[in-house]
Amino acid sequence: MAKNDHLLTQEILKELLEYNAETGELFWKVKRPGFAKEGSKAGTKNREGYTQIMVKGKPHAAHRLVWLFVNGKWPELPVDHINGNTSDNRIENLREVTPSQNAQNQRRAKKGNISGYLGVTKHYNGWRAQICINGVRHQLGTYRTPEEAYAAYLEAKRRLHDACTI
Repeated sequence: MAKNDHLLTQEILKELLEYNAETGELFWKVKRPGFAKEGSKAGTKNREGYTQIMVKGKPHAAHRLVWLFVNGKWPELPVDHINGNTSDNRIENLREVTPSQNAQNQRRAKKGNISGYLGVTKHYNGWRAQICINGVRHQLGTYRTPEEAYAAYLEAKRRLHDACTI
C-alpha cells in the first residue's frame, strides 16, 4: 500500500467517482473547481502511459483506485494489467502480483534496445536471447536473426514465467 493510501476509503472514493465496469474508466460524480465537471472522465496519462487521478490532493494510479472501488480495500501488492494495456482498467484485467511477477508480464523491449525485441540483444555477428529468472540471467543461445532469438525467448518465457500472459 502506498503512503497515505489508508486516508482514502472505498466510501469516500464512491462519493467522488463512478466506475464503468465495461470500459474500466472512472468519472467524476462531483464538480472539481478548475479541474473537471461532474460526469467528465477522471485522470490524465503519465509518461509511462498509466492514468493518474488526483484525489484529496494526492495522485493515485487509476488501476489502484479501481481495485479499491471494486474490492473495498487497497491492493497489498502491485496491480498488473493482464493484457499489458495500461489503459484497460476493467477489473477482470487487473490482478495483484509480486514485483517479480509484474516484471514477468513486460511485453515490449525498453527504449534503446536495438533489436526491438524483449529478451534479445546484439551479440557479435548474431543475436543473443536471454531471460531473467529470480534475478539470475540465463543465456538461451545466439541466433542468426533477432526474430529467431525472440522466438527462443518467448518459448522460455511461456515455460518459465508463471505470470506470463503472452
